[in-house]
Formats: sequence, C-alpha cells, structure tokens
Amino acid sequence: MLNTYATLTPIFLVTMLACPSSPAVETNVLQTVRPMIARVTKQFDRIPPDRQSELREIALYVKSKLAASEVPQLTFICTHNSRRSQLAQVWAQTAAAYYDVPAVKTYSGGIEVTACNIRTVRAMRRAGFSVVQAGGGANPVYLVQYSDSAEPLRAFSKLYNQDGNPTSNYIAIMTCGQADESCPVVEGSSMRVGVHYVDPKEADGKRGEEAAYDERCEQIAREMFYVMSLVKS
Repeated sequence: MLNTYATLTPIFLVTMLACPSSPAVETNVLQTVRPMIARVTKQFDRIPPDRQSELREIALYVKSKLAASEVPQLTFICTHNSRRSQLAQVWAQTAAAYYDVPAVKTYSGGIEVTACNIRTVRAMRRAGFSVVQAGGGANPVYLVQYSDSAEPLRAFSKLYNQDGNPTSNYIAIMTCGQADESCPVVEGSSMRVGVHYVDPKEADGKRGEEAAYDERCEQIAREMFYVMSLVKS
C-alpha cells in the first residue's frame, strides 16, 4: 500500500507533531468512561519508542487529511473482527471525541466473518461503555455508546470493506499479525500500518480470562489516546 508520508521531509514531520497539546473536552465522552481515560492518558510513557513511531504514522495520516479538509477514515483490521479490531475502533472514536477531533471516522473489519465476541463486549462494559445488544443470531449487533452527543457505534463482525465500511481512501490499521500476513493487499486503502496486539483469545476459558481482556482493552485505549493526543497537538 502507498505510504502517504514517503515524500515528506523529516523536519516537516516533526513540525506537524511538535506543538503543545490543546486541552481535551472531557464532557464529550460518557462520565462512566472517564476514569479509564484519566488512567491511560497518564501512561503514554509506558508505550515503547518503536511502538510510538508506529502510532505516529496514524496521527500523521489523520493530520494530513484534516489539513486537506478531508475526512480521516481509520479501519482497524484483524482476522475475525471479534476482539482487537472492535476495541481499537471504539477507543479510537472515543479518543477523537475526547480530544475534540470530530471529523475522524473509525471502522473495523476482518478477513473472515464470525461475531463480536461476548468477552469483548464485557470488557467494554467494564471499561465504562454502555453496550446494548440490538439484534440476535450468530452475529448480533451491539450498540456501543461512548458519548451522550453522538450516535452509538455498531459492533458486529464484518469484512473490512463491507457493511458500511469505506472502500477507498482510508488507512488500514492491522491489529493482528495473522491478518497482516494473510492479507498482503488491503483493497481500497491509501495507507497501511501494522499495530499488532496479542490476542486475548489465548486466555478464553482459563483462569485470568477477564484480566487478559481488561489488559488488552487498556493497552488499546492507551495507544489510541496517544494517537489522538498527537493529532490534537
């Protein structure tokens, strides 16, 4: 996939992200989510330098789109669109609201369709989101409310380029190594970044399952808030 920043000079890239951060708007997000946000926004120093570099690519993409008066479209992709990509979509949209970057639109998808795993739903609820099941069947839709002033996100498993997701002019953010390897070409994307997370599925049915999901949820929240803090800088 094309790298939007290949032709930009290092000085320009630094300048784009070097200004002091503007204040966040806490009231843009649900009160029940704010304790988690307060925690993760104090943990940016826990993100390793090489990881920060990957996340800065996403922030630069968003800033370049905003500078061009375009809508930054972020599609988070994992194999089944059941865990990591769902969490990343929700936290990225929440972070955009918190930092008052309303133009950002986040999506998630997979290379196979399964369902948004109920353990993912429970982790989001423990983090403070209001999550309501809006349909039945093997792949139900969950409405994830992150703000009183925004429509809820629809969490369900889908292919990355179907069911309302953008089919062109978006950044593909690969949240798992398997999907990254299995999908060498992400159709329609203008940029691709690998930001892999350990799959909490490894703890399913085992002691410590809940803690594993909470740990991954918090890590993804921390990194998505880091990205949007750079966008707002």
